[in-house]
Amino acid sequence: MADIITMPKLGFDMAEGTLIRWVKKEGDKVEKGELLAEIETDKATVEVESQYSGVVLKHLVAEGAGVPVGKPIAAVGKEGETVDAGAAGGGDAPAKEEKKVDQSANQRPSVNQEKPTNRLTDQQIDSKPVSVAKPIPVEKSSAGKGNLPSGVRASPLARKIAEERGVNLQDVRGSGPQGRITKKDVEGAKAGGMAGVALPGFPGLAMDELGPPPADKRVPLSRLRAAIGRRMTQARQEVPHFYVTHEYDMDRVMDARQQANTLLESSGERLSVNDFVIKAAALALRQFPNLNAKLDGDAVLQFGSVNIGVAVAVENGLLVVVCRDVDRKPLRQISIEVKEMAERVRSGKVQSEDIEGSTFSISNLGMYDVFEFTAIINPPEAAILALGSAVQQAVVKDGQVVPGWRMRATISVDHRVSDGAEAAQYLQALANYLENPVALFMS
Repeated sequence: MADIITMPKLGFDMAEGTLIRWVKKEGDKVEKGELLAEIETDKATVEVESQYSGVVLKHLVAEGAGVPVGKPIAAVGKEGETVDAGAAGGGDAPAKEEKKVDQSANQRPSVNQEKPTNRLTDQQIDSKPVSVAKPIPVEKSSAGKGNLPSGVRASPLARKIAEERGVNLQDVRGSGPQGRITKKDVEGAKAGGMAGVALPGFPGLAMDELGPPPADKRVPLSRLRAAIGRRMTQARQEVPHFYVTHEYDMDRVMDARQQANTLLESSGERLSVNDFVIKAAALALRQFPNLNAKLDGDAVLQFGSVNIGVAVAVENGLLVVVCRDVDRKPLRQISIEVKEMAERVRSGKVQSEDIEGSTFSISNLGMYDVFEFTAIINPPEAAILALGSAVQQAVVKDGQVVPGWRMRATISVDHRVSDGAEAAQYLQALANYLENPVALFMS
């Protein structure tokens, strides 16, 4: 009898997924653990492995079909074996033409953008958090499109008039779409008035007729952004948050990081400040298991494993990758694993284990020159740590004002599970590791 593969549940709040691509076609051989299909959920595109070995006898749903969790999607068995229609769900799969997948929606921004939901904060859904608008690319020089090699946009007539009258288009502010220079702009500049003329270095001071503003644009929410909104609203309404902030002396971490990266230079690896914080946070959680926990009815369930979720910025939102057993792994391994998972997330090739199972989360906006901020807890976890930038500033040491590296971190905690004193003590324990980073290399 053929084995039936069903739509997996890739998150505790997942109800449905969209089968966007069959990797194995009907008739293909497949081994247990081999990639079978790609599923799109509210949070990510996830690669799904086959649970059985054999031949793919039948696809029970078409590419592009939305499938509820637990519904059959494929049958795997011996070659020539028949598929039981009843076990397969009656063959009521939607026709392939009924719903097509916009493949462009599944593409992700390129990797190596140091900028960031598992579900961070379905927020959580290095570790970067916030979506950044893409700049409008400057088209290459083309007479038909009215662009100069310098990147200045101008209509062909405006360029002709500027050439005849000796007007430098670099000094003219365009009033057309996307700053395009028109005939009126060039004539205004030649007339000697301030219209269209930008002061060197201060284009915003140009006196010009800017024309009508762009039309309003309605942008539909992506599935990921909608999921983030639902979970964040739920978290803020149902979880009583409180916040505690601590400022850390990062001088020794910065020195240790520099020395480590010098040694790792030949391998192409680099440790980030975030790597040190992830390891330190995990070790401190050993002392405060109440923060590595969740509310479980009328009890607090303290997790045995310390699985740190790290927020990663993706297009239109955030996802959290999960580094498991961080308290028992060396710093270098943590760094490699987090970077590899972040790369898969940004390229749209995330695996279910990459984004599930976190017990405590970290959100880092330090790469954006953020002084400090507060993060929303990622349910069902009890706490999340928000990191600001490590900055060099004037500090007082032994009565002298000297330069020093400082970083602020704010922990958000579920008040049903813990209190301010325990959160403050946790931040002090974290300081012990960050201000004595040799301990991070020895545990």
